[in-house]
Amino acid sequence: MGRVTARRRVLRIRDGVPTHRPDTLAAEEPMEIRVGGRPLTVTMRTPGHDFDLAAGFLVSEGVVRSAEDVVGIRYCAGATADGSNTYNVVDVALAPGVALPDASLERNFYTTSSCGLCGKASLDAVRTKTTWPLDAGEPRVDVETLTVLPDRLREAQRVFDSTGGLHAAGLFTADGRLTCLREDVGRHNAVDKVIGEALRAHRLPLRDSVLMVSGRASFELVQKAVMAGIPVLAAVSAPSSLAVDLAADSGLTLVGFLRGTSMNVYTGADRVRTDLTAPVG
Repeated sequence: MGRVTARRRVLRIRDGVPTHRPDTLAAEEPMEIRVGGRPLTVTMRTPGHDFDLAAGFLVSEGVVRSAEDVVGIRYCAGATADGSNTYNVVDVALAPGVALPDASLERNFYTTSSCGLCGKASLDAVRTKTTWPLDAGEPRVDVETLTVLPDRLREAQRVFDSTGGLHAAGLFTADGRLTCLREDVGRHNAVDKVIGEALRAHRLPLRDSVLMVSGRASFELVQKAVMAGIPVLAAVSAPSSLAVDLAADSGLTLVGFLRGTSMNVYTGADRVRTDLTAPVG
C-alpha cells in the first residue's frame, strides 16, 4: 500500500506469551497546502488522494465552489534543501478572478489529524456562508437505509483491515449506494477528501447525498457537509452541542449513535422516513 501504511517491529503479548513480530500501522505525514505558491496550512494526514484533500479543504473554507475555480493542483518539486520532492507539499492554482484565501484563514500552527480547528484565527472564519442552501425535507432517507450505512462503510475500508487505525468518510446516495469512500488518520481529512473528489468530478453541490463518518460528528464536520451542499450527515458516535446547533441553523439532518437498528436524529428529522410515530413526551 506504499506510503499509506508503515511496518514497525513490536513486542506482542498474547495470553502472557511474548513474541516479536512486524505490525502494520497507518501512515501519518504532514502535508502543506499552498495556494498560488503561498503557504496556507499544514495538516497531518495519511498520504493518498492528496489533491482531493487540498480541493476539499478549499471547498470547506469557501475559497472554491466549482471545478472551474481550480486551474491545477501539483506537488511542489524542490520542497527540501537538496531539491527532492517529498510529495508532502501541494500547490493549488486558482482560476483568474477567484479570490485568494483571506489571511485570517491561515493557520498560525499546523492542523493536527485529530483537531481540524487547531490554529483557526477565529470561530467566525469557520462559519463561512455556504454557496448552496439546503432544500427543506429533501432528500428523504428511509430508516432502513440509514441502518445499513455503517456496515457498508466498514466493508469498504481496505486500509483499516490491515491497520485498525483509520477513520473513514463515505458518500452514499439516498437509497444507500456508496459513491465515494476515503480513509485517513483524521476525520476531517477523510471528509475533505470525499468533498474534493466530488469537486474535481464536477458533482458539487451534493444535494442528494448522505455523508457517513466512522467517528463522532464535530462542528467542523457539520460545517464541511453544509459547505458541500450535503443534506444528511450520519455518525456512529456522538455529536457535539455546537455541531447540533450549526446543523439546526443550516437545515442539515444530523444523525448520531447510528449503530445497528438504533440512532438519534438530532436535527432535520423531516428527511428521515419511518412508518413509526414517535411518542410525544
